Amino acid sequence: MIVNKTISRLSRKVKRFKKVKKISLTVLMSGLVTISVLMTLTIMVITSYTTQKQALIDSTLSLNYASAVQMSQTLNSLFESMQKSLKQGADYLKNVDYTDKEQLNNTLDLIRKSSDYFNAVSLIDETGLMLSMSPYSQVSVGKYVSSEAAKAAVKAEASYISDAYLTPRTKRRIVFLSEPVFEKTGKYHGVLSGSIYLQENNILDLLFGSQLKTNNGSYFFIVDHRGNTLFHPNISRIGKNVSENTVVRKLLQGQTGKEQYINLEGVSSLAGYYKVPATDWGVVIVSPTQMVYDQLNRQIGLMLLYTAIPFVFLALLVLRVGRKLVQPFVFLADLVHQVDKGQTELPVVKPHWNREADLITRAMLGAIANFRNKTDQLVYDARTNMLTGLNNRRTFEEVIQNWIHEHISFAIVVLDIDRFKLINDTFGHSTGDEVLKQIARLIQLSVRPEDVCSRFGGEEFVVLLRNYDSKMAYETAERIRISVEESVLAVDRTVTISAGIAEFPLHAQSEAELFHLADNALYIAKEEGRNRTVVIQSVEK
Repeated sequence: MIVNKTISRLSRKVKRFKKVKKISLTVLMSGLVTISVLMTLTIMVITSYTTQKQALIDSTLSLNYASAVQMSQTLNSLFESMQKSLKQGADYLKNVDYTDKEQLNNTLDLIRKSSDYFNAVSLIDETGLMLSMSPYSQVSVGKYVSSEAAKAAVKAEASYISDAYLTPRTKRRIVFLSEPVFEKTGKYHGVLSGSIYLQENNILDLLFGSQLKTNNGSYFFIVDHRGNTLFHPNISRIGKNVSENTVVRKLLQGQTGKEQYINLEGVSSLAGYYKVPATDWGVVIVSPTQMVYDQLNRQIGLMLLYTAIPFVFLALLVLRVGRKLVQPFVFLADLVHQVDKGQTELPVVKPHWNREADLITRAMLGAIANFRNKTDQLVYDARTNMLTGLNNRRTFEEVIQNWIHEHISFAIVVLDIDRFKLINDTFGHSTGDEVLKQIARLIQLSVRPEDVCSRFGGEEFVVLLRNYDSKMAYETAERIRISVEESVLAVDRTVTISAGIAEFPLHAQSEAELFHLADNALYIAKEEGRNRTVVIQSVEK
């Protein structure tokens, strides 16, 4: 009886076991390997996303800060030139008969049209009476100035830069600069002022209008020392006070730098900010953080695009392999893991004894090599100026920072094509691009392999000469300048360049100051007639 019950229970268990669905070894191995491949791909994508995200954020912040520094230096140089232009005009007015209204009006027209600096130029006597202005306005001429800024300029009897304000009569939001006018006897006779209409076409639009907002959403704005917006891609924002903005508040406190923050509209942004010494204004370069994620998503999408087909092909092949092919897949999984960690050197693999396993191994190695090549291409594109083939500004910033950190002596040469705008206007931008490429090749041929050549922006190039002093850099810059002048380029006219040189650590200890000094030397070369090289003189520390 007991035996019969035992046999009955065993029989029921056997029947239940037979009802359980069986899984073939081939399907099981295929499923396990397929899951392993997909998980490896997922880990690779997640790891790449995480590491590249921080790298892109850091590089964007560094680039924005460098751009803010450069733009503040450009603004500083601009205001120095504007003040100099007004001073020259004030000196010329010593020889003008103020009672001859026609001559006075023509003189102011000449002063205004001699440069693109000002929307309007005005002559105010020592009592605050508007004697004349260009363009001529009956609303203002013959009347006493009513704005506190204009009265302060007349009273100052010295160079003056106003705050931004709304004019009482014309209701324009302006900033103006002024220089005192003296008679030949030395008697104070009033001021010559130049006005910038902030909400109309002006010199700032001319210089920076094309940079206001790029395709990737980055933009910049300028604020005065009270936090009022002077320049913005959205013209309706001009004149608004944004002192509650995190980076603007730091600018008002005298700080400069770069950081990720939430702007007044609640948008996460990456900003670099710097002050303009001549005016105490602040320049802020902003990139939405979403821009970084968009760029990262595109890179991950490309990575998936180039790896998806090989992985699908691999999965299909796995369905036809057996248990003996487990070891090759373990090898491949380990290899992908190494690639995910950045170890992209592919090992030399001997042919596998099994034909199918050998084909799968080679296909996977090809996919990884293809992925590495595409990644290298992305890195190359991110570090190279596509038009000239030279390094871009990002690479320049990395190299100069590393050399300064490692205390490597070097010279920096800033080169700029003379009157390049005239070439573009006369022969077209495509010819201008060809000239840029030809000059880039001449620069590369004139330096050593260990030197770094970069296109800094527009028609400006920068060369870092490793272990060179100013004298050696001057010889190299002259060689480049002469080769450009004597070369037959894409235009039927002689093209020249100007160059400025500074030396680390002789002239400066920091990247920003060193570049600023070299840029000042370039500015001097331009002022002295172009087509020449200038080494910045040593400055007091």
